[in-house]
Amino acid sequence: MDKKTVLICDDSLLIRKKLREALDSFNFEAFYEAANGVAAVEQTKKYKPSLVFLDIVMPEIDGIEALKEIKAINPDTKVIMVSSVGTSGKLKEALKYGAYDFIQKPIQIDTLVTIVERALKEG
Repeated sequence: MDKKTVLICDDSLLIRKKLREALDSFNFEAFYEAANGVAAVEQTKKYKPSLVFLDIVMPEIDGIEALKEIKAINPDTKVIMVSSVGTSGKLKEALKYGAYDFIQKPIQIDTLVTIVERALKEG
């Protein structure tokens, strides 16, 4: 990834804050936040983030629909799905539409770090 930028999309302000704190050590050039899928798609169009954390269950449009639109805007964007309702069906659907990986809430920092390091390494 040339420019390391990240978009964190979750309808919970607390989750967005915790993710941002956990990601601070990666020295991203910019952080963007969105509270729903519509905002995530708009932020992706505007800022072209290299990495997106996307909650599955959100108002407006859900994470799966937002994932489809984000990948249509930029197929190279690495999208990591985040959800507390991580059913295998939703996981398979997200992977089918191009999700890079999946993190279950409550988020384990070591899992998050491992996934982000791999995503950044792969570029």
